[in-house]
Amino acid sequence: MSLQLVDDLSRAIGSDEIVPYFQPLLELRSGRLAGFEVLARWHHPDRGVILPDEFIPFAEGAGLIASLTEGMLLQAFSAAAEIPDHLGLSVNISPFQLRDHSLPAQIASAARRARFSPQRLTVEITESALIRNLELAREIADALKSMGVRLAIDDFGTGYSSLKHLKALPFDEIKVDGSFVRSMITSRESRKIAAAVVGLGQSLGLTTVAEGIEEKAQADMLFYLGCDIGQGWLYGKPVPPESIREAISGNAFLHLQELPTSPLSLNRAMSLDALPGHRLAQLQAIYDGVPVGLCFLDRNLRYVSINKRLAEMNGYSVDAHLGRHVSEILPDVFPILEAQMRRALRGEAVPGFEIDRTIVSKPEPERTVLISYHPARDEADEVVGVSVSVVDITELKRNERARLASEEHYRTAMDLNPQVPWTADPEGMILDAGPRWEELTGLSMEETLNEGWTKALHPEDLEATMTAWKESLRSGNPVDVEYRIRLRDGSWRWMRARGAAHRGLKGEIVRWYGTVEDIDQHRKVAEALQKSQARIEEMERELREARPKPRKPSRLSKQIRKLRPILSE
Repeated sequence: MSLQLVDDLSRAIGSDEIVPYFQPLLELRSGRLAGFEVLARWHHPDRGVILPDEFIPFAEGAGLIASLTEGMLLQAFSAAAEIPDHLGLSVNISPFQLRDHSLPAQIASAARRARFSPQRLTVEITESALIRNLELAREIADALKSMGVRLAIDDFGTGYSSLKHLKALPFDEIKVDGSFVRSMITSRESRKIAAAVVGLGQSLGLTTVAEGIEEKAQADMLFYLGCDIGQGWLYGKPVPPESIREAISGNAFLHLQELPTSPLSLNRAMSLDALPGHRLAQLQAIYDGVPVGLCFLDRNLRYVSINKRLAEMNGYSVDAHLGRHVSEILPDVFPILEAQMRRALRGEAVPGFEIDRTIVSKPEPERTVLISYHPARDEADEVVGVSVSVVDITELKRNERARLASEEHYRTAMDLNPQVPWTADPEGMILDAGPRWEELTGLSMEETLNEGWTKALHPEDLEATMTAWKESLRSGNPVDVEYRIRLRDGSWRWMRARGAAHRGLKGEIVRWYGTVEDIDQHRKVAEALQKSQARIEEMERELREARPKPRKPSRLSKQIRKLRPILSE
C-alpha cells in the first residue's frame, strides 16, 4: 500500500475532494428516467480524476471506508434536492461495511441531515460481501429494510453461492453484471447468462437492472429479454452534482430511448430463457388450447416441446415425442419432410407445405395436413431450432372438391342454357357472362368484361340501354331493357336483358345478377302482327269511305270481325 496515497486519501476525505457523480438509470420499456447511481470520483490535485476501483481498496485497507462513505452519502443526499422526488439514488456499499453494525445508523444520520427520504435509496451489495458472515449481513440488511431502503445484489453471477444469497436476504433488485452485457452481442454464453439472470429476477419478483450498456443493440436485446432498468454510457456518462438539473431539464437521456429498431424479431420477447414460471404456465395453456398442432424442434430435429393437438395428430402421447427424432415418430413421411426442415434450419421460412398421410396408431382414411416451418432464432439472430405448425385441412379439401364438382355441374348447365347469365359489381362492371354470349357475338370473355359488352350493341340502341342501366344502378331497382346485338355473321338480333341487385346485411348492393335472352323471333312475330293489324284497320277505313250509307254487313266485313280478336292476341 502506498503510504503517500493513504495520506492523500485521508486528506481528500476531510476536504471533500472525493465527490459523487450521478449516472442515469433508465426504464428500458418506457425510456423514462428512473434515477441515478452514485459513483465516487476523486479529484486529486496532482493526478487528476481517480476512479473508485483504484482508491476504494486503499480506503478499506486503511480503515477509512466508513468516513469516506459517510461523506459521499451526505454529499449525494444533499445533491438530491436538485432531483425530483420520484427519482431514486443507488449506492454501492463496500463488502467491509456490510460487517459494520453501524452502517444503518450511518445512512439514517446522513439522510436526516440532508432531509433525504431513505425510501428513495437503493443499497447495492456485491456477492463477495456476503460470503464471510451471512448472518451479520442478514441483520444489517433487515435493519436497512426497516428504514425503507431497497436492496440490490450487484455483479450477480460473477461470484458463487448466488442462489443461496438470494434466498437468504430480502433483495428488491438483481443486477446483470456489465461484463455479460458488454459481450452479449458476440458471445452466446454471455447472452444465455444475461437471459437467465433476467428470467430468475422475474421469477422471484425482483426488479432487473443491466449495467454496462454501451450499444443500442445491447439495449434492444435486454428490452426483448424483459429487463427493467438499464445504465451505461449509451445513456450518458456520470455527471457531477452541478450538472444534474441541466441534464434532467434538457431530457439528455430520454431522447436515446426510442423503440428498438435492430432486426430483432418480436418473438425474442417470448424467449423461454427469460420467462418466469407463471408466464410459462400461461403459454402452455395457450399452446395446448389452440386447434392447431404446434411443436419446437432443436437443430438435431428432435422434439423439444409439442402441444396435445399435434401429439394426437401424430398418434403418440406428448411424453413419447420429447427427445425423439422426427424420423422415429413419422418414419413414413420423414423423407418428404426433411428437406423442408433443413430449409428452416438454414433460416428460410417454409409456409403451407401440403401433404397427405394417415395417423400411425389409428388407421383411418388418408387425411390432408398443411405444415409450416419457421426458423427459431435467439437474441443474436442465430437459428436454434424449428417452429412447426400443422393444420388438418381434410374437411376443407373435401368441401373444395365438392365445390369444384358443383361448379362444374353449374357450368355445364349454363352451357346448355339458351339464356346468357351475367353478374356485375355494384358499379355496373360486368364480372362474368355465360359462354353463349361469345357464341352469339364473337366477343371473348376478356373483351366482354367491364363495359366491353356494349361493343355488340346496335348504335341506335346504345344510349337508351345505358340510360336504363345507369338508372337501375342509381335506384337499385331491377333492370329490364331490350336491344339489338351484332351476331358473328354481321346480322342483328333482338335480346332482352333483365337483372336484379343482391344486397348485403346492411342493405348495400354487393352484386347484380341477371340474364340475357334471345327475343328476336318474338319481336319479329310481334312486328308481323302489328303490320297485319295496321292493314286490317286500313281496309276497314277504305270500306267505310266506299260505302258511307249503312247497309247489311258484307261477307268481307264479317270475315274481318272474326279475325280482329285473333290478331289482337
